[in-house]
Amino acid sequence: MAVNITAIKISSSGVWQGDNPLNFAFPLLIIQTILVLLLSRSLALLFKPLRQPKVIAEIVGGILLGPSALGRNQAYMQRVFPAWSTTILESVANIGLIFFLFIVGLDLDLRSMQRSGRRALSIATAGIVLPFTLGIGIAFILRRSISGEHSVGYAAFIVFIGVALSITAFPVLARILAELKLLNTPLGETAMAAAAFNDVAAWILLALAIAISGGDHHKSPLVSLLVLASGVVFVLVEMILVKPVMAWVAKRAEGREAENEIWISLTMAGVLVSGFMTDMIGIHSIFGAFVFGLTVPKEGEFAGKLIDRIEDFVTGLLLPLYFASSGLKTNVATISGGKAWGLVVLVITVASAGKIIGTFLVALGCKMTVKEAFTLGVIMNTKGLVELIVLNIGKEKKVLNDEAFAIMVVMALFTTFLTTPAVMAIYKPARYNGRRVQQSTTHPCDELKEFRVLACVHGNRDVSSLINFIEMIRGGIEKSALKLYVLHLVELTERFSSIIMARASALPFGCASSAPDSVSLAFETYGQLGRVNVRQMKAVSAMSSMHEEVFRVAGEKQASLVVVPLVENMGVEWRAVKQRVLEKSPCTVAVLVDRGLIRRASQEGTEEVGWKVCVVFFGGPDDREVLQLAGRMVEHPGVELTVMRFVKSKEEYCEKDVYTFSTADKEKVLLFFIQIVIM
Repeated sequence: MAVNITAIKISSSGVWQGDNPLNFAFPLLIIQTILVLLLSRSLALLFKPLRQPKVIAEIVGGILLGPSALGRNQAYMQRVFPAWSTTILESVANIGLIFFLFIVGLDLDLRSMQRSGRRALSIATAGIVLPFTLGIGIAFILRRSISGEHSVGYAAFIVFIGVALSITAFPVLARILAELKLLNTPLGETAMAAAAFNDVAAWILLALAIAISGGDHHKSPLVSLLVLASGVVFVLVEMILVKPVMAWVAKRAEGREAENEIWISLTMAGVLVSGFMTDMIGIHSIFGAFVFGLTVPKEGEFAGKLIDRIEDFVTGLLLPLYFASSGLKTNVATISGGKAWGLVVLVITVASAGKIIGTFLVALGCKMTVKEAFTLGVIMNTKGLVELIVLNIGKEKKVLNDEAFAIMVVMALFTTFLTTPAVMAIYKPARYNGRRVQQSTTHPCDELKEFRVLACVHGNRDVSSLINFIEMIRGGIEKSALKLYVLHLVELTERFSSIIMARASALPFGCASSAPDSVSLAFETYGQLGRVNVRQMKAVSAMSSMHEEVFRVAGEKQASLVVVPLVENMGVEWRAVKQRVLEKSPCTVAVLVDRGLIRRASQEGTEEVGWKVCVVFFGGPDDREVLQLAGRMVEHPGVELTVMRFVKSKEEYCEKDVYTFSTADKEKVLLFFIQIVIM
């Protein structure tokens, strides 16, 4: 039934006056949004044990809401997703898409791409050229096999299919690498750099595809050339004129909280203006938002504030609507018969083979191992949001019909779903066997010739007690030098900013892309004033696997001791992390319990004695590890050490082994207690 869209009202007068809210635009949009969010979040929880990215759940949720599943019920479709509501839903979804692509452009650092060198560029080029070339052959097969596609121009169809097969989804790939603890490994860094090149190339090819499809529509190649030329001019204007302006805005916003609201609002308006300009040119508005994101400086606090202000609303509410609108266009039922499903298998095989083989061969030429090269090829085969954007634009431009669109969506879903289990099966980084305190304190000929400590911190409350404890065990001239590694623990969430933070965790603190906070500044100050070699790192991980990140860093730095603070009012999940570190650590773990006495002792202590330490010795390897630390504490002029040894009988008593103190002195001596557990 035809509906006049101009006759649709925004809000109803209420059920008491006889109005059905589902017949009005805004109440219906609310119901649609609720359905999308509930289904996508439920599927995300279902796929979480499989370690699948959220995009999988959102794509599947959109397909289930569409004509492939629930949409088979015509009463449901006409009531919940009527045809007249599609334009409204897609308009709201595209607002979210524009701002998400702005965040992606904001994260993409062109200078880091330049520093990544020819290796990543050559891998990315091979991962684009071979799939695109094979895509040309697939395009001819699909065009002849799918009814209705023969009327589409060759050039537009070839470019859209080639781009869809050669794309690597940069945000999804980053999420998978972070989930698998590969983001900051050499393999992960190569994959991210190559994916960044691939992302830029994808947007250029997409702009070309849109321009060509527009030319076919207008029956004039001059229009396509005009669109391309205008797109190039737009990029040049953004990079030459707008970029310095945004650098001035970011500098102006630094340290001026009162003005931040103005500059953030103007920047968000700039996203919309850039999107409007590229839409006016004839390229999709997302291209303008992406390019505008490239102009915002990555250094300083301004980029982080923009992401914090935009991200939750966009990725949590608006972006799932885009997947839902894509699902409403996807009808898997159009893929019927053996011939159609044979085309699905062919597209999946060619897309995967082209990406994996092309990446694999060039990676081998870059002197990567066979296992790493193959794993890199599998990782680069990741599809996702960018793929859906290309397919949706192709359907909007009448280049892809319902069957071709459904085939390509199934291909993107299948290849992305297999990426995580495939990488987990073929690539397992080397594990750390562990070291102990005694290995770096009792052997003067030890190859490290230094005592390496890894201190874990995840809040301001941990800083003071950790610094005081490290000061106690730093030792003197007779002991091996202490080298302190500070690991900042940050939870990996579904937010895209957590991926950005995870990528930045490989950068040293204090560099341009990693602004120091109060915690890092405290340890940096301690290192300078105390003349202790301090190096800080950041571990961004899911809570369920945070302990693995701790073990990885301990292995890379060959730490002999891992210090884990245990403070009051710690969340249940953080306590579980500390428990897993304690149970599964391959090296010595110290659980630091501070009741506030350490800080008081350091503030009230005299020049001669700052801390009074009691070591309780019952025997066994655990307590001997404690004695090794006590040996370092003795060397510190500000530590007064008392050792208590407990014996079972008088026969085991030895005067020189027992140190006692009076009951009156107990409270003063037991200012600090540390327990060490060896696994």
